[in-house]
Amino acid sequence: MQPDDNRRGWAERSGDFSPAYYADIGPNEVSETLAAVFEHYVDEDAAILEVGCSSGRHLAHLLDRGYENLTGVDINGDALDVMAEYFPDLAETGTFRVGAIEDVVAEFDDDAFDVVYSVETLQHVHPEETWVFEELIRVTSDLLITAENEGNSPQRGRDGAEVSYVNDEFPLFHRNWKRVFSDLGLAQLLAEPGKRDTVRVFRVL
Repeated sequence: MQPDDNRRGWAERSGDFSPAYYADIGPNEVSETLAAVFEHYVDEDAAILEVGCSSGRHLAHLLDRGYENLTGVDINGDALDVMAEYFPDLAETGTFRVGAIEDVVAEFDDDAFDVVYSVETLQHVHPEETWVFEELIRVTSDLLITAENEGNSPQRGRDGAEVSYVNDEFPLFHRNWKRVFSDLGLAQLLAEPGKRDTVRVFRVL
């Protein structure tokens, strides 16, 4: 699958893995882990960016815990309408952009955010566009947090493969996230494996 096809698939996604799908599920184990990480490392007035925020379930969980300087980016045009329906307080409080992270992140200033995080989003970045990882570091002044599938679930283990497919449709690229961001100059502070994802906290040096 080429990068444009990959992005188009997520931009037009309905049904499984769409903004409405995730809104129906609501906050989950990862949301709780992120909230615990934020409580330990992040001040309430921190500027926070979620890339691939979908309808905002994780950001809504942070809002409930007192974080209000929230920004989200998602590629699916339905995300904001679903957010307004399911998480209206978040929709009114946060700042949101619709577009591919590869396009939107370039518009942010250096060190624009204290914290940048992703949940099962960076794992879908095409190998030809991994330069965006450096852009995420550029706009982060303190912490970068990944919550990505690293083969935790037996239904989505690596089995030596570099890529697997979601519902036999969309590619999930298996990466060693500690190596990815350590090689780009970040220091890993924490790794917390969950049932499905591993949450990693990196500090910008």
